[in-house]
Order: sequence, then structure tokens, then C-alpha cells
Amino acid sequence: MVPGWSEKLRRNGFGWGLVLPSLLFLCLFTFYPMLKSVWLSMYEKNLATPEPLFVGFDNYVNLLNDQVFKKVFFNNIWFAIGTVPVSLVLAFLMALFADKAMKGRGLSRLAFFYPNMIPMIAVANIWLFLYTPHFGLFAKLASWIADQPVNLLGNPSTVMGALIFMMVWKEAGYFMIFYLAGMQQIPKDLYEAASVNGVGALAAIRRITIPLTMPTTLFVAVVAITNAFKLVDHLWIMTKGGPNNSSNLLLYYIYDTTFNFYDQGMAATMTVVMIALLLVISSLQFFGWDRKIHYE
Repeated sequence: MVPGWSEKLRRNGFGWGLVLPSLLFLCLFTFYPMLKSVWLSMYEKNLATPEPLFVGFDNYVNLLNDQVFKKVFFNNIWFAIGTVPVSLVLAFLMALFADKAMKGRGLSRLAFFYPNMIPMIAVANIWLFLYTPHFGLFAKLASWIADQPVNLLGNPSTVMGALIFMMVWKEAGYFMIFYLAGMQQIPKDLYEAASVNGVGALAAIRRITIPLTMPTTLFVAVVAITNAFKLVDHLWIMTKGGPNNSSNLLLYYIYDTTFNFYDQGMAATMTVVMIALLLVISSLQFFGWDRKIHYE
């Protein structure tokens, strides 16, 4: 017998009541802006054209011919390649240490997580000082290695590396928390059985810890990639995308196009491209790693 609406409401009403506020905010602040961006990307809207003028896919064609956008796009790809794998490996190693450490366990966890307790603007100012020529610690170290004064943030060949190093320092401790939670869910008797059978520590990590933390790795990888495309505040404080757009990234370029050049149509087009790119990358991660993940 198929249950009636009153029966369905009685069974599921409480659950929907709990989910409804989150769904409402998700629709208002996520889905609606995305659909609005898709709509606006089909229009020309800037200081010369305050009323939206329908142009179809012209904004997308113009974007393909925008040399700055191409440079910014590849900057962001390199930034993601430089930050995501290193952050994941470092977070995994820190979680291993924080999980196994017998002495100073709480202190090590606090030390690893501490960079995430600092506001982003403060982090940017701290690293701006560390990279200041003639005064900053890392600027002096780079000058000592190169045997000449080095401006890490003012040189196109070093600025991206300096930003990647800062981002890894900021995020590795945050991802460590997820790995630590995943490792503490692994039954200890697996390690005891492995030890009884003569399996060494490295082999136990390779055969037990890494496979059973794959769901965490998938989650952390998706978050790390999206974070690599969301960097704005650090760039605004440290480089403003310079020199010569060498450190300019997608979201900062969108911000610049929207609020400095007032070209909302082109900014919406870039937003749609970025959303599509992140959806494709996330889908590839889920479908590509699905067979390698042990959820139980």
C-alpha cells in the first residue's frame, strides 16, 4: 500500500524541517548567484553600457582572446599544482606524527594548526614582512643563496613560488586535522595484527593507514583545489597580481574586473568558466578515485 501525503509528511516532516534552513541559504547564496552569473555572462554590462545588452556568447569569445586571462588561468593551474600535492603530503606526515607522538602530542597539534588561527590579512602582512628585501628573513636567506639582493615578491620568476610556500604553510595544518580524525578511526587491532605478523612500520602505513584514509584524502584534495582558486585577500595585500600579472589568479582577476574596471558581464563570464572548471576537476577526482577508496 502506497502511503498517503499525510503519512509521508508524518514520517519525513521532522527531517525536512531540519534540512530546510540549510537548503534555503544554499539556494539564496550559492545556486541563485551561480544562475545569475550564467545569465549575466550573456550580456554586456559596464560603465559604457549600464543597462545590460544581450550579446550571446561574445563574452566567451572575447575571453578566449584575452591574453591576461590566459596568463591568469595558467598561473592558477600552476598554483594549484604547486600547493595541493605538497599540502596533502605534509598534512599526512604531520598527522602521523601528531597521532603517534607519545610526548608533546598536544603541543605538536597546536603548533601544526596554529597558522589557521591567524586571520588571513594578518598572515599576508606577516609573510609580506618575511619577504621584504633587506629586512625579511626569507629575503635575507634568498640573498645569501643568490649572493645578491633578491626581491622575492617583485621578481616574476620568484613571486609565484613565494606565494605557494606561504599557502602550503597556511593550509597543511588545517588539512592535518582531517587526516588526524581519519587515522583515529582506524581500528588499533589492525596495527597489532600487522605487528604480530612481522609487518614493519612503513609497510603498515602503506598497507593500512594510506588505504583507510583515502576518503579523507579525496575530501581534502577537493577542498585544497577549491582553495587554490579562491585566493584574493593575500594577493590584495602582498602583490595585487604583479609584477606584470605574474602572481595574478582567477578570483583576484574577477574581483579586479568587477570592482576596478566595472565590467560585470566579463566578470560573470570568468566566474562561469571558473565554476565549470572546478566542477570538472571535482568530478574527475570522485570518479577517478572511487575504486581506490575504502569507505568502511
